[in-house]
Amino acid sequence: MKRRARASLLVAAPLLAALLIAAASAALWRGVQDLNRPLHLSALTVYRVVPGASLAHVATDLAARGMLHDPHLWVWYARWHGLAAAVRAGEYAIRPGTTPRGLLQQMVKGEVLLHAFTIVDGWRVADLLAALRRDPYLRATLPPRPVDLMAKFAAPGLSPEGQFLPETYKFPLGTSDVALLAMAHKALLTELQAAWKRRDADLPLQDPEELLTVASIVEKETALPAERQKIAGVYLHRLAIGMRLQADPTIIYGLGERYGGSLHSADLRRDGPYNTYTRAGLPPTPIALPGAAAIEASAHPEIGDALYFVASEKGDGSHIFSATLEEQDAAVGRYLSRLRRKAAGGGEQ
Repeated sequence: MKRRARASLLVAAPLLAALLIAAASAALWRGVQDLNRPLHLSALTVYRVVPGASLAHVATDLAARGMLHDPHLWVWYARWHGLAAAVRAGEYAIRPGTTPRGLLQQMVKGEVLLHAFTIVDGWRVADLLAALRRDPYLRATLPPRPVDLMAKFAAPGLSPEGQFLPETYKFPLGTSDVALLAMAHKALLTELQAAWKRRDADLPLQDPEELLTVASIVEKETALPAERQKIAGVYLHRLAIGMRLQADPTIIYGLGERYGGSLHSADLRRDGPYNTYTRAGLPPTPIALPGAAAIEASAHPEIGDALYFVASEKGDGSHIFSATLEEQDAAVGRYLSRLRRKAAGGGEQ
């Protein structure tokens, strides 16, 4: 009897082991299949992995939020493949249909959610800094009024006005304001150097910074894209013949906070570095952040016989261009008449 029992046990042991292995394999297979089933999501969800968080902590948190069915399996799978320590901190946009396996790959690759910050064409640096301070996704590191902002970009002493290209920049949560400015300054240098290299021959400009200054004036003067090259042509024509620029936006810039919304004759007579009515040549710095289109228009201006321009009677932002002062005076007269009619309640005619 003992020999038969021992023999039965010898036969049953391998069978039991095989059954256990089969059961374990089946369970493992079901678990692996679970990793390919979508997470419990009905809408896009933004989830943040904080710096220093372990994968086990992330898994437990996802399970507590009802998103992950089996956090232990998820962690085991990551450890088995050597990925547990590779998960990167940041915000993740998790979309419906994402699987646990897909989420792990997303976090390992660091495919974080990117926020957008737009620098608007024609902003001044003061406008840019104020917008940076308001952005909830950027990390503020700059004081309200930086003393030498360009020193952070290896250009100490250079005015920051005009030095950041208007564009939409993408960045992950926690990016510093300085890092975003570095992107915008690099983009500006790339755009400016390329435009300077391709510029028309015989422009009355000495270097890329002068091109940038002209572009900033064109940016502030132009409401219609179709007129950029023509307005650039007027100012570059004036420079070429030694005529003063007489650009209202430069005076407005020089007035700063004293500007009340309209210019007066006293403002035009008051001398200062940005008064292009009293001083010849370009102002000492750009007066705004010009966009790529304004830089390109200034590098390839439409230079004709026009030396003057004034807002047209259409009221659509277009201008009347004139070659002589007599033509300009007549255009100004028509423009002022339109304003008087409008003020008197006569409407646009």
